[in-house]
Amino acid sequence: MKRQAALGAVLAIALAALGAMAAAERDLGNAGQFDDSPPAATVAPRPGSAFMSPELQAMQRDDMANPGMLWVADGEALWRRPAGASERSCASCHGAAEQSMRGVAARLPAFDAARRGAIDLRQRIESCRQDRQIDEPWPPESQRSLSLEAYVAHQSRGMPIAPPDDPRLAAARERGRKLFEQRIGQLDLSCAQCHDANAGRRLGGSTIPPADTSGYPVYRLEWQALGSLQRRLRNCMSGVRAQPYEFGAQELIDLELHLNARAEGVAVETPGVRP
Repeated sequence: MKRQAALGAVLAIALAALGAMAAAERDLGNAGQFDDSPPAATVAPRPGSAFMSPELQAMQRDDMANPGMLWVADGEALWRRPAGASERSCASCHGAAEQSMRGVAARLPAFDAARRGAIDLRQRIESCRQDRQIDEPWPPESQRSLSLEAYVAHQSRGMPIAPPDDPRLAAARERGRKLFEQRIGQLDLSCAQCHDANAGRRLGGSTIPPADTSGYPVYRLEWQALGSLQRRLRNCMSGVRAQPYEFGAQELIDLELHLNARAEGVAVETPGVRP
């Protein structure tokens, strides 16, 4: 009897999951039929915040209400604090972040000669910490890593995203485009099917935005915490039942390069707030 009850519970969960998937497909329109074609018309890129409720937009704009500003404040303290064997702080070399870091996040990922490839903002910060401060690496998504990244990115708030016009990035950006359009996972979906073909429609109670990078790191109400773009990408991969890439994987950097190219001209919003 216990075995039958357990099997019944598993079956009920499976049926509920299938029902949720079917409902999601209906929300995306056309009885679950996804459109593989590109959008009918090209429109000016907009940040994800443009698709949020007025209440969430107001929360993001108000630094006293935006929860992400708590991480920014922690990041400012880290910027000024001596660390590592060098006993130097970020400010020891870079001075006031308001001047020295203005525009940096808007231009990353960028080509790094030492690594012979593209690196994102977190990797750039880690490179400086380990090479200049002679300090131990911080794990991805750790409080300190997100705080310092948010603080540096916050200095570019209001500036347009400006991907580097660097031919050395062309191959990685093209790989990112292909990854964006590639169907993956048990649900056999691509990023483009949601964020291009179905942008503006609703899924799970939220409007599907065009994929953009303007607010990262962002505070997501779903997470009740700040998180990186790579965390969000990995969440999407898990959502379509695909194996996510590891944090820092080249594929995630390539995707960010492509997303930044799509979002060129959109103002940086860090720290963003998202549902």
